[in-house]
Amino acid sequence: VQLQASGGGSVQAGGSLRLSCAASGRTFSSYTRAWFRQAPGKEREFVAAINWSGTNTAYADSVKGRFTISRDNSKDTLYLQMNSLKPEDTAVYYCAAATFGWLVRRESDFGSWGQGTQVTVSS
Repeated sequence: VQLQASGGGSVQAGGSLRLSCAASGRTFSSYTRAWFRQAPGKEREFVAAINWSGTNTAYADSVKGRFTISRDNSKDTLYLQMNSLKPEDTAVYYCAAATFGWLVRRESDFGSWGQGTQVTVSS
């Protein structure tokens, strides 16, 4: 396993969770990394991305102002701080890594994927 996502769980609306995505077997510290999510019956969608140095980020409009993506290249780990969670945030969250360092957000730009972690937000 190269990318391992963790930190998912069940929370009530308004609550917070912090997802982590650790790399193993190879390093992704030079590459853009991102979070995507897939809700039941829906296609996987972009959530947030961060370039290799952490200086540039991008967010889906639906999470802007509530979620914060960050990375610690010394630990080769990606994070997603999720605040003010809503029931519509319920999904399986996947971490991903591109093969270059500039900021991208298309699913096709990411070649390495983690196994996903479930986030459930109840009203």
